Amino acid sequence: MKRILVVDDQPDIRRMMRFALIPEFEVLEASDGAQALAQMLAKPPDAALLDIMMPGELDGLELCRRIKADPALAGIHVVMMTALAQVADQERGQQVGADAYFTKPFSPNALVRHLRLALGADSPS
Repeated sequence: MKRILVVDDQPDIRRMMRFALIPEFEVLEASDGAQALAQMLAKPPDAALLDIMMPGELDGLELCRRIKADPALAGIHVVMMTALAQVADQERGQQVGADAYFTKPFSPNALVRHLRLALGADSPS
């Protein structure tokens, strides 16, 4: 089963994502970038869903930059999940190495479909 790390400082968003993902994926959670990076270094997930606007030194963009710069983590499929919907925001996500960009609010079903395809975990459902 593919492992997904959901990184968001809002518990309600993490709960919603866990509910959408858990039937098909193992779901891990982190409430900030530092906690997420520590978890990834200990046990890298197959994908990381990152909020951009998080408190602390590691917002989602900086966390993505660090993931993609670390050879041990660079293969993690990074999906930005954010309320920042401007083209410039999406370009910043691409510049730091994000593999996909979902603007809140988004369809959890669309995210699950994206992850199935990106991780080769497509199911017949």
